Amino acid sequence: MPAPTEPAPPPTISKLSAIEQSKRLAAYTAVDKHILPEHKVIGIGSGSTVPYVVERIVSQGKELNKDRVFIPTGFQSKELIVISNLNLGDVDQFPTIDVTIDGADEVDLELNCIKGGGACHLREKVLAEAAKTFILVADYRKNVDYLGTNFTPGVPIEVVPFAYAKVLQNLHHVLGSPNATLRMAKMKAGPVVSDNGNFIIDAPFSTDIMKDPYTIMARIKMLTGVVEVGLFCHMAQAAYFGNQDGSVTVKTMDGEKVIEERVAAA
Repeated sequence: MPAPTEPAPPPTISKLSAIEQSKRLAAYTAVDKHILPEHKVIGIGSGSTVPYVVERIVSQGKELNKDRVFIPTGFQSKELIVISNLNLGDVDQFPTIDVTIDGADEVDLELNCIKGGGACHLREKVLAEAAKTFILVADYRKNVDYLGTNFTPGVPIEVVPFAYAKVLQNLHHVLGSPNATLRMAKMKAGPVVSDNGNFIIDAPFSTDIMKDPYTIMARIKMLTGVVEVGLFCHMAQAAYFGNQDGSVTVKTMDGEKVIEERVAAA
């Protein structure tokens, strides 16, 4: 197996698009706030914002990172860890994680989120649950009142291949997602296959249903053949959204309330 190639130097922020700048702002601010010297076991999530998370962690220096272990949620984050010369670990070895930072496809008013656009949500949820602190990073487009507002493909559902047709039937006729579909691959014939060898169903639901994502998550999870549901409810302690004006919107759980503030860029 060839050794991973050295990453190209990261583009300066002036060369990034507005969306990429907002992702980088969110990631940098979250890392500065939550990846502290005392944190030794760190979960690295998946998605387009996560490379900036790793970039900022690397910038903390070799001395600080030499005693840390980084746990990936999937192939992308594993490659980022290896290429960045960080110590790679596994949740089998470290079932308790100090902090996990991950992206999101959408985050609602109560810090519930949709994940699984990249078909990694089973491993992402394991690392989120294993973490003492779970933090979300995203750009401003992912900051919504109700899940499903901008992310329209639907709730990602990982299913064992043997059961996908039965689960689809349940979603269509029992749970209120008549347009649920098996996710098909774009560059190969056939369905998308997760890192775990399973299929992915995308199930869009009405706004009324998505106003209570925990209930529909629990109902989907009860279907035999479902491995995991890409709804992360009551899990995140904070979410960071990079904005077009260079500020970062920070939403933080305070008891049962979410406190929102805008802060200057990192």
